[in-house]
Amino acid sequence: MKLTALVPMKGNSERVRNKNLKSFNGKPLFHTILNSLIKSKYIDKVAINTDSEKIAKDTKENFGNIVVINRPKNIQGDFVSMNLIICYDLSQLTGEHFIQTHSTNPLVSVRTFDRGIKTYFDSSGRFDSLFSVTRMQTRLYGKNAIPLNHNPKELLRTQDLEPLYEENSNFYIFSKTSFKNAGNNRIGLKPKMFEVNRLEAVDIDEPEDFILAELLIKQGL
Repeated sequence: MKLTALVPMKGNSERVRNKNLKSFNGKPLFHTILNSLIKSKYIDKVAINTDSEKIAKDTKENFGNIVVINRPKNIQGDFVSMNLIICYDLSQLTGEHFIQTHSTNPLVSVRTFDRGIKTYFDSSGRFDSLFSVTRMQTRLYGKNAIPLNHNPKELLRTQDLEPLYEENSNFYIFSKTSFKNAGNNRIGLKPKMFEVNRLEAVDIDEPEDFILAELLIKQGL
């Protein structure tokens, strides 16, 4: 029950400038996720994929055992599919099972990573992959105020609504085989959803997300 962790990291970011290197709780943001991954009892190797010389240099100086994969120019840029980056990583690494996460999910705990990995291995045979989700049990509307998951005339209590689940990008667990069988996709043909606490699931996309995540981690989350 061992696997390799994949952490893609760009040097530049549009909404939060240089967020991977931005100070978060006293250290560069990406240090938080790397420190969590290396503490997992199921992860025996961590590999980052980056187009940034600064991130690569910092990783080698502070995390000597972490593999650094330099991202080729043909898969650099803001519009490159993450599945293409994963496909390249898999071609560079040995092993069968992988967990892919992001440095922008700093609040996901070691315990949650380990529970997710154990669930993935325990579900082998019934599911081929696993991805993290956030439960949404509230009244949702689509374009033009069309209700998606409720009937406004009934006005059920929100706790009685059928829950929906948001793919929160915290982590994806898969094998080389499931990735290939799904047409080079980290979510396989028979995926299992794994629910993550809403506070742990905070993803840093906007400046206010950065502020929220730092406040939460200082509170000991």
